[in-house]
Amino acid sequence: MDFYQTPVHPCGYLPDRYSINIFADPNTQLSTATYSWLIDHGFRRNGAHLYRPQCPNCSACVPTRVPVSEFKATRSQQRNLRSNQDLFVQPKPKGFSQEYFDLYKHYLHTRHSDSPMEQSNIDDYREFILGTWSDTEFLEFRLGKKLISVAVFDVLPQGLSAVYSFYDLEYMKRGLGTLAILKLIEETRKRKLPYIYLGYWIKESKKMNYKTNFKPIEGYKNKIWQPLQAHGFISLR
Repeated sequence: MDFYQTPVHPCGYLPDRYSINIFADPNTQLSTATYSWLIDHGFRRNGAHLYRPQCPNCSACVPTRVPVSEFKATRSQQRNLRSNQDLFVQPKPKGFSQEYFDLYKHYLHTRHSDSPMEQSNIDDYREFILGTWSDTEFLEFRLGKKLISVAVFDVLPQGLSAVYSFYDLEYMKRGLGTLAILKLIEETRKRKLPYIYLGYWIKESKKMNYKTNFKPIEGYKNKIWQPLQAHGFISLR
């Protein structure tokens, strides 16, 4: 498989830094099997594309995964689960839903109004959320009949990969972002898969450093997966 490099562009997470990504040849027929191998080497899916940061002077983006058999919820996370017991949570198959799209647009408008994503249309949504070749599913959260949150995930032979989540910000006090990950961990266990992949951890980014709240967590560094703590890697072999 061939890989290509993007031009240098401003980093979307850390100020005054620049980013370069490498990505799998988009003309290659990608598949879940391909992604299964690449995710264990630090790649992620964005729409139909598989990419990995390859910045020459920065290694802040660390791929992460949680071994679900070892995960134990903290007291705060247990409270989150208890306080959301009134929600009905269930997996749903891949497919376009106007109800989901409307919630997605509401989320972008209220949470990311200064982002180009706020202008997303149905085609953008389909490309980003649904992809084309990926084995993607949804975890939906309802309060009564009202849809209040959706977690998007990919199914891989070795685990689930969290892709994106969006929710109604009127219910933000429920901690729906944390709840989505906790329920994805439960779903991974139900399917008897070993890992939930949470994407990149960036210690200096408030948007991306929450992943260390889910312990134990592993990071991919120096071509191996190893334990990660809030202050950084325990070992840099």
